[in-house]
Amino acid sequence: MKEKLDARGKTCPWPVILTKEKLNKMKSGDILEVTVDYEPSKENIVRFADSNEHKILNIVNESNKITIMIEKK
Repeated sequence: MKEKLDARGKTCPWPVILTKEKLNKMKSGDILEVTVDYEPSKENIVRFADSNEHKILNIVNESNKITIMIEKK
């Protein structure tokens, strides 16, 4: 299953908190696509995912958004 989370316009720590809440409701192997618009939010989400053993599948930096694909452990 693939879920989406749009955290654009939110400042830290909200993107990480929302990512954590969404992942907690998902099953192992599900994919979460998180969109942010602030580089530190991306870094914090990647750090959170790594520390919780979730897998970062892809990160795409576009002009006004960053998309992070996370596979739940």
